Amino acid sequence: MSVMTLRIPDDLDSSIKAGAKAAGLSLNAYIVRAVRRQSVIDAAQQLAALGLGEDLGGEGDSL
Repeated sequence: MSVMTLRIPDDLDSSIKAGAKAAGLSLNAYIVRAVRRQSVIDAAQQLAALGLGEDLGGEGDSL
């Protein structure tokens, strides 16, 4: 596992902490979940740009 230093703007600090608490997650788990979700969205957008998105989507799914 890697260790990273993350700088969070002051105006986001309290909302990130509140979100983690509301989700019942540690601050680390909450941030990792957000990064993981964004990486999946980014990958899906890259596939869609290649014209592969329609082949991967099921009924009701959208990129």
